[in-house]
Amino acid sequence: MKIVHAVYSMEMGGAEMLVAQLGRMQRAAGHDVTVCAYSTLGPLGEVLREEGLHVHVLGEAPVWKTVLRYAALFRQMRPDVVHCHNPAPTLQAALGARLAGARVISTRHSLVSPPYDRTAEVKYSVIARAFVHRVAGICEITCANLRGAPLADPAQIVRVYNGAAPLGEAPPADKESGTFVLLFVGRVADIKDMPTMLRAFAQAVKRVPQLRLWIVGDGPARAKLEASAERLGIAGKVRFFGQWLDTAGLFRAADCFAMSSVSEGLPMSLLQSMSIGLPSIVTDVGGMQEVLHLSEGGLLTPVGDDAAMAAAMVRMASDFALRQACGEQARAAYQANFTLGTMHEAYLRLYSGTSQDAFAAHSQDRPGPPHSAA
Repeated sequence: MKIVHAVYSMEMGGAEMLVAQLGRMQRAAGHDVTVCAYSTLGPLGEVLREEGLHVHVLGEAPVWKTVLRYAALFRQMRPDVVHCHNPAPTLQAALGARLAGARVISTRHSLVSPPYDRTAEVKYSVIARAFVHRVAGICEITCANLRGAPLADPAQIVRVYNGAAPLGEAPPADKESGTFVLLFVGRVADIKDMPTMLRAFAQAVKRVPQLRLWIVGDGPARAKLEASAERLGIAGKVRFFGQWLDTAGLFRAADCFAMSSVSEGLPMSLLQSMSIGLPSIVTDVGGMQEVLHLSEGGLLTPVGDDAAMAAAMVRMASDFALRQACGEQARAAYQANFTLGTMHEAYLRLYSGTSQDAFAAHSQDRPGPPHSAA
C-alpha cells in the first residue's frame, strides 16, 4: 500500500512523534510510506530521512497554492491512502488526494474543546464531508467534541487511541542519590500550565525535601518558567533539560510522570511512561482523564489546583505501595490499549475500508475510577 502522511511540520511534538513512529512501523510492514510536511523539515524529519524514509517538504505558501501543489504531487505519486494529521493539512491535502483516487483519513490530535472556533470548524467540517472518508479522534472526549462541532458528520467520526512504541532499554540518567524525580516531557507552552506545576512542586518539596522536578522540552514559556523557579526558591531542585530526541534514559531514572495541562488530547509522553510502568500525576482533563480511568495508573488532580497537585506529589513520593500498584496497572493498560501495533492495526482497517469503526481494536471496558489524589 502506498501511504502518504500529510503534516504541518516534523518539529518535535506529540503528533509529529506519532507520525514518525507510525511511518516506521508501516514501512517495516512492507508499505511505501512518504511524509509530506507543509512548513519545515524539523529534527524528526531529519532523523526519518537519515533512516531512509522519504520526507517531502512543500514550503509555506498561500492556501490555494498549497492545495494545487498537493494535487500535482498526488497526481504524480498516486497514493492509495493520504492520512492527514490535524485540520490545516486536511484542508490543504484532502482535495488533491481525492482527485488522485486516494482514500483519505484525517486524525484530530487535539481535544477540540468548545467553545469552538466556529469559522475554523465549519471549514474543516465542509472539507471532511466532501473529501474525507473517516475522521479519527484520539480519545472518546475528542470524538464527542468533534461530533458536536458545527456541521460535523457524526457518522464519519471514530476513535483510534494513540499508540506509542515502548521505551527502549537505556541506562538511567544520572540523578542525586536518594532523590524522588518527577518528570515532565512535552512542549513547554502555556497550554501545559507549567506555572501550576512549579507552584505545586514548591509546596511539596517543603514536606518532601528529596523531591526533584525534571522538565524535558522547549517552547515559548521556558524563559518565564526558569525565572519563576528562581522566584519560588526551587531553582536548585528543578532541572530544565531543553529539547531531547532520546528520552528513554530520563524516563528510566524518573519515579513519577507529571503533567499539569489545562487542555490535552492523549500525550505520547504519558503513554511512554506507562510502557515502563511509571505511575503518573496528571490533571483531570481530556484524554489523560480517560487513560487514568481506564488504567488506574496514577493520580488525577483538578486543572489549575496547585495545592491538590502538591498533595498528590507528596502522596506518591511517600507511598511505595501506591506507586507499585499504579505502575503495574499503567503497564498492563498500555499493553492492552496503547501499543503502536494496536494503533497501526486500527488505522490499517480504516485505510482499507474493511471496518466501519476503529473501536473494535480497543476494549470499551472501564475498570473504575482512578486513584483519588486526596
